[in-house]
Amino acid sequence: MKILLVEDDRQTADYIAKGLREHGHVVDKTDNGRDGLYMATGEPYDVMIVDRNLPKMDGLSLVKAARGAGTRTPVLFLTTMGGVDDRVAGLEAGGDDYLTKPFAFAELLARVSALARRPPIVTTTALRVGDLEIDLLARTVTRGGKRLELLAQEFKILEYLMRHAGEIVTRTMLLEKVWDFHFDPKTNIVETHISRLRAKIDKGFDKPLLHTVRGAGYVIRASD
Repeated sequence: MKILLVEDDRQTADYIAKGLREHGHVVDKTDNGRDGLYMATGEPYDVMIVDRNLPKMDGLSLVKAARGAGTRTPVLFLTTMGGVDDRVAGLEAGGDDYLTKPFAFAELLARVSALARRPPIVTTTALRVGDLEIDLLARTVTRGGKRLELLAQEFKILEYLMRHAGEIVTRTMLLEKVWDFHFDPKTNIVETHISRLRAKIDKGFDKPLLHTVRGAGYVIRASD
């Protein structure tokens, strides 16, 4: 495997790199996040091992930026920050696994090998439900070949619903994923946007796609 190691502690970096190379892997390493991002986005790697606390750019920012640039290399965060919130932050930033220092090299090697065995992630650029389609790159929506004009929040709601097509999406889920509210704002903001979205994607078409599930939430599906 070809592995990128981003670790600012020289002793730790040398220890990891030596062990990985002894197992036949190729290791590129750097001691700061800025160079790590440049390397991560500049050439393909099988796995990245990234420390959380790095100079010039922290590990979370590095991985977020790499993911934003289209890099899908599996990432193992290596850090002294082992709390639940820290682990969640690492995974939400785009990390795939999390190992807390101090660690046993055998465990690190096993985790790296497991990440490398994962099937490659297929990046979705379009979503379709029935004759309704979202182009995620062009940020366009069509139904039956007809272009639909959606506002930014309407687009986000529709994208989330279509990523969960056939599943009930609750009001709370939409508040968290679309508006980043982790509390109930005590308004009808969700209901208002759903009503407007339904009018745009269903009005004038034979079969409705957006359905309200009484007492539960909303679901988008091709058949009722």
